[in-house]
Amino acid sequence: MKKPELLAPGGNPERLNMAIAYGADAVYIGGWQYGLRAFADNFSEDEMAESVDYVHKHGKRVYVTMNIFPRNEDFIGMDEYIRFLEKIGVDAVIISDPGILELIKNTAPDMEIHLSTQANNTNWRSACFWHRQGVKRIILARELSIEEIREIRDRTPDSLELEAFVHGAMCMSYSGRCTISNYLTGRDANRGECTQPCRWKYYVVEEKRPGEYMPIVEDDRGTYLFNSKDLCMIDHIPELVGSGLSSLKIEGRMKSSYYAAVTVAAYRRELDRYFHDPKSYVNDGKSLEELSKASHRPFTTGFYFNRKSNNYTKHDSSNYIRSYDFVGLYLDYVEDRKLMLVEQRNSFSIGDKLEIMQPGEEFFTYEVKEMYDEEMNPVSIAPHAQQRIYLPIDKRLKEWTILRRRKAD
Repeated sequence: MKKPELLAPGGNPERLNMAIAYGADAVYIGGWQYGLRAFADNFSEDEMAESVDYVHKHGKRVYVTMNIFPRNEDFIGMDEYIRFLEKIGVDAVIISDPGILELIKNTAPDMEIHLSTQANNTNWRSACFWHRQGVKRIILARELSIEEIREIRDRTPDSLELEAFVHGAMCMSYSGRCTISNYLTGRDANRGECTQPCRWKYYVVEEKRPGEYMPIVEDDRGTYLFNSKDLCMIDHIPELVGSGLSSLKIEGRMKSSYYAAVTVAAYRRELDRYFHDPKSYVNDGKSLEELSKASHRPFTTGFYFNRKSNNYTKHDSSNYIRSYDFVGLYLDYVEDRKLMLVEQRNSFSIGDKLEIMQPGEEFFTYEVKEMYDEEMNPVSIAPHAQQRIYLPIDKRLKEWTILRRRKAD
């Protein structure tokens, strides 16, 4: 068995760095154009060049999204953008449109091309077709089962890689090809501007009874009819590996740095544990518990095991489950004074019991008993965003260490 790549979202440079630190083998990012996350922070050209260099120095890979469904005007200047990506050494581009595919082949013939899940690849014949067009990797449609993925793997060339989403938000529409946002707000989801109206509250109105709003379920708050749960396959690493996937993909370019750290660390842990000794591997539940500490909707295994299930949506609320706050990012250590420098991300104070999470390590608990500002004045609370605080600790911690706090029940 070959260990699959763990692929993580890099919504901005900090999230990218966090994903690499916590064990991602590769990251996918977007520039200011041609991707499906127009409202994400995304990367300027300078940031992209610096981040590609950073990732390569760590021996990892970077993929850039160009997976919009383009209109004629979108092709203006696209060849220059492709040349820029080639120049900075991007490892692959993710596309969904044949016109963009052809332009890449003509502009940068050696560029590796991945086919987006937006292209709705659900069978082995389509996979072989795209491979003959020059596609190196297929990102499979989310509607496929484990058995279908295994058959596609068995009936496609070894030179074709297969990738699938294993964690994160799911779209209510077929492989993300949705027009609700465009219809209701004029912002096209298929060109990167989705406003997520599937998360809004809806009622039913009968045609001849205008103004009479009937809840779809017996609930006076309405219903979140289209609100998908979050995909989570952490309990099924052996099945994912056995299906022959080359890459396991985490969704979330618009999620936080903390989300990137927690999800990557959890899947890194389970993949490494499984490949250390596949025969005696037992899921101990710790990684699922960790994933529950990042903001999420209720979890589901999606279509992987039961394509006819109705357990994909949550009808009573679109709220996230947030059981922990990311309160601080470790920046540095003052050896002679045994103090760590922390950048505040959420307010915390003396008496708080925190968890300290380091890359590649089990978290440990820490009680805040002393705090000092940058002038070394004692303080009792860190209320200001990005305020720098010194906390006593008897050892140096790893770069990108996170301090978090459980929310009160």
